[in-house]
Amino acid sequence: MHFKPQRLLLTLLLALPLLASASTARATRIEDLCDVGGVRPNQLVGYGLVVGLNQTGDRGADRFTVQSTAAMLRRLGATVDLQTIQNIQMRNAAAVMVTASIPSAATPGVRVDITVASIGNAKSLLGGVLLQTPLYGADRRVYAVAQGAVLVGGFSASGGNGSSVQQNHPTSGRVPDGAIVERRVDAPVLGANGIFLQLREPSFVTAERIVQAIDTALGAGTAQAVDHALVKVTVPEAFRTRPVALVAQLSLLEVEADSTARVVVDERTGTVVLGAGVRISEAAVAHGNLTVEIVEQQAVSQPGALSGGTTTTVNQTQVNAESQAGAVAHVNNTASLQEVVAALNALGARPRDLVSILQALRSAGALRARIEAQ
Repeated sequence: MHFKPQRLLLTLLLALPLLASASTARATRIEDLCDVGGVRPNQLVGYGLVVGLNQTGDRGADRFTVQSTAAMLRRLGATVDLQTIQNIQMRNAAAVMVTASIPSAATPGVRVDITVASIGNAKSLLGGVLLQTPLYGADRRVYAVAQGAVLVGGFSASGGNGSSVQQNHPTSGRVPDGAIVERRVDAPVLGANGIFLQLREPSFVTAERIVQAIDTALGAGTAQAVDHALVKVTVPEAFRTRPVALVAQLSLLEVEADSTARVVVDERTGTVVLGAGVRISEAAVAHGNLTVEIVEQQAVSQPGALSGGTTTTVNQTQVNAESQAGAVAHVNNTASLQEVVAALNALGARPRDLVSILQALRSAGALRARIEAQ
């Protein structure tokens, strides 16, 4: 059995173009930086039944699944008494939660995708059909109705001796266009105080640049930065009755967005992402690796002749530890992300080691970036 440093994926996010300086960065449209106040999706949730499963549904006659099935049969006109409820077998059905998100101002008749997930002990939803399920908003009103065949991106199979195989996650799936909107959610774009633009990544610099771009296009004083996350736009007289045209024009305006220098570390996957603004000051780095190797072998213990003992096996364990000396490497000042990548590659560090090196550089004040762990 060997325990060695895990080889992880290193992903470097290179801003385009790499050789461009911050002053010549590519401009971004306002619609890619901001959301219009009041224009947002709305979450819906519902409880339903998936039927038609091949003996992979809820097992053990789950009480809530049986009750739901009995209530559904009653609504459809079937006579269901206590004896019938006790005899219901639910291996071909499963209780599920249904979720969806409807876009802003969606009109009745619009279709949206839904996600279906088992809440019982079903083994798989493969081949199942979701029965008509009302979807509720936070106000407990029905805004859509869902139904359709569930598409599952995985499977599971098991044998009689307990062996099993599973791919992906078979207890959740999707129904494309599975819900029909029944109630409109009003989302007025133009309010009494004008239009508000909400920055997806709050920044004082970006907010001020948005104000300058809008004032240049529509006239001085049209926009005002409320704070680093909100920009208020006063509606010009020419757009009083055409708020959609105003939002369309604002969306196409381009500004140079300010970005914080960040290093994002995903411990689960070993991914390291460097933002475009990351810079390294001159520093010296020495980093060594420790490798632990554990080898287990079984040996035969043979008793002596006429001793009356029995032949047995014993485990023999051997532990080896190897520490690799790390040479001191000199890192020069970097002026671009391309130079940062070249400097880190010159260290020959693996992703897991790279995380430690970046954290040490940050503590030493040589890394001009914020490290975020996920």
